[in-house]
Formats: sequence, structure tokens, C-alpha cells
Amino acid sequence: MNLLTSIHLAGGSAVMLAGAVAASARKGGRLHARAGNWFFGSMLLLGATASILSALKVPPGSVLTGIFTCYFAATSWVTARRHDGATGRFEMIACAFALGAAALTAWHGFTAVESPTPVGRGPVFALAFVYGLAGLGDLRAVLRGKLSATQRISRHLWRMCIAFFIATGSFFLGQQKVMPMAVRGSPVLFVLAFAPLALMLFWLVWLRIGRRVRGLLAALDRRAETAPAGRDAQLVEPGIWNAAHWWRSASTGATRAARQAGTALASAPVASNASATAPSTIGSRGPTP
Repeated sequence: MNLLTSIHLAGGSAVMLAGAVAASARKGGRLHARAGNWFFGSMLLLGATASILSALKVPPGSVLTGIFTCYFAATSWVTARRHDGATGRFEMIACAFALGAAALTAWHGFTAVESPTPVGRGPVFALAFVYGLAGLGDLRAVLRGKLSATQRISRHLWRMCIAFFIATGSFFLGQQKVMPMAVRGSPVLFVLAFAPLALMLFWLVWLRIGRRVRGLLAALDRRAETAPAGRDAQLVEPGIWNAAHWWRSASTGATRAARQAGTALASAPVASNASATAPSTIGSRGPTP
């Protein structure tokens, strides 16, 4: 038990470090890809050991959280590695597993004689919802047959960030008893725990609006360049051009990240270790979220 716990802690530490490096490194760069390799392998180790430790508790705990950590990491990785966006048998198996787990979890929440958690049945139904949402995402991918670049990146992104959130939430919120008294309950712990979700929301939104923002900035540039001479133009147009220039400088990297996602996915190196394979990258010169 002590050895297994040590392995679990080592895997969790590697997940935290590799995830932070992958999130902050330049997207598409060598450092990002290598950190992603370590993150994926460590996530599999963390999820597997978490399931075993939960089963060995008295009374036994749920093993689904650890299994779904591996599920989210694996489906995210497969999506990243299929550069053509094709889906197949793996997605079918993942869909059946996720929907089945969602049904079993919801059934447990309805039929349990005693409250499954100290705070009631709510967390059980929340987990069932997340499992069902993931299963429906797999089903939609199977029915589409082929995902576009944006769809593929979105699928990779939210699943990998959910897996990361499971790790950060479990540590920063669930293990406060091992932390110094001075930091227990600190808002900083909540920020660190929910940081992967904030990162996920930023990139998902930017993937949808990046092209529109780029078009707006281009229109402002053209308006500034073709403005007629005159006192009013001299007063107004420089302000418009400066605003466009400022926004373009602030958003160029993220826009490139969305546009060059396909290239980054195709160029990401694969680790030699079979148990640690790189997740996809968002772009080659995106901002560091």
C-alpha cells in the first residue's frame, strides 16, 4: 500500500509539473510537445493508481474517477494523433463505455439507500452528467465520420483540460489536510484548482471568435489607411488605427494558434516511450494561456 501510494503521489506531481509546463510553453514548440508526452503518461499512471487505491479503501470507494481520468486523456490523445480528423472503432468503444458509466452512476444516485457522498446525491448526478456529455461527444464524432480542424482541436482541448482539472481539483481542494494551516482554505488554492477550466474556456471561445476578431481588426486597419484628409480624420482615424494596432498586437498570437492548429498537430513529435505519447498542440505561436 505504501509503495502504491508513493507511485500515485509521484504520478500526481509529474502531472502538475508537466501540465503547467505544457500550458505555459509556446504552442507547437519542442518543449510543449515533450511536456505533453510526460503529462499524458503521468495522467495514465495517476488515474490507474487512483482507481486501485479507491478499491482498497474500507469501505471501497468509486473507481470511476480514476478510470475516467484515463478515458479523458486517452480520447484527447487519439483525437490529436488522427490528423485527418477521422473517427472509428476507438470512438465507438469510448462512447459505449462513457454512456454505460453515466447510466450506472445515475442509477446508483437514485437507488442508494444512504447518501453516496457527505454532501448528498448532487455530486453523483453531476458526475453522471459529465460522463454522459463525454459519451454523447463520442457519439457525435462517430456519426460525423470526420472532424474539421476546429472540431478536432476543441475535442482534444476540453478532454485534456478536464483530465487536468480532475488532478488539480483532487490535490488543491481534496488534500488540504496535508498542507500547512496557513494555506488551508486559501482562495489561491481554488484559483489553482480551477485554472485548467479557465484555460479550456479561453481557448474554446477563441477558436470560435478568432476569425471574426481578425476580420474586424483588418477592417479597422483598412479604414485608417484609406481615411480622407481633414481635421476630423486626423483626430478620429489615428485613434481607430491605434486601437486596431493594439488589439492586433494583443491577439495575433492566439489567432495564429487557431489557424495553424492543423500544422501543429501534424508536426508534434511522438515520444519513444509507448506509455507516454504527446497530446496535440494548439498552434505554433499562440499566446501562453
